[in-house]
Amino acid sequence: MIETPRLILRTPEPQDLDWQLEWLNTPAVMRFLGGEARPPEAVAAGLAYNAACMAKSEPAFWTVTLREGGAIIGKCGLSRIEEEPAPTLIKGGIQIGWSLAEPFWRQGLASEAAQAVLGREFRTHNEPEIWAQTSDSNVASTRMMARLGLNRCPDLCYFDPDYPPADNPTIVYRIGRAEWAGQ
Repeated sequence: MIETPRLILRTPEPQDLDWQLEWLNTPAVMRFLGGEARPPEAVAAGLAYNAACMAKSEPAFWTVTLREGGAIIGKCGLSRIEEEPAPTLIKGGIQIGWSLAEPFWRQGLASEAAQAVLGREFRTHNEPEIWAQTSDSNVASTRMMARLGLNRCPDLCYFDPDYPPADNPTIVYRIGRAEWAGQ
């Protein structure tokens, strides 16, 4: 479990599925994550995969809840970069990501969760760097990455055919352990 002033990030649980289907699997939330809601089986498989990864201390997404009242608001965490067109330098590396339900946008909650995840990863694991990926069309995430101290890596940007032209190229960001130490 990870705690922040306003949030608790906890291991995903099977009962999170209904909430994810209703609140995260929406056109607004999925807009920059492939553009379409995913089939319920795919959402269930993702939830189970994250729980299994977490049980093995591998990169995974935490369920993000409000400290006050315990309501689920989204997920935030880490995953391995497995996209086929990704540059060789970043493949297999760890990336950070987040998804919050629309009612919780623009409140600094995603930044708070991401800062906690980055801090935990750099303090407890030996990762030299963490990556992030988005497109310039995702203005909110690009701003958040800058606030988190991630640096844009123009030489690593790439075209991902799984995303529409408006969401290409994929922009790659990076933060190293040394840069994070100052935060």
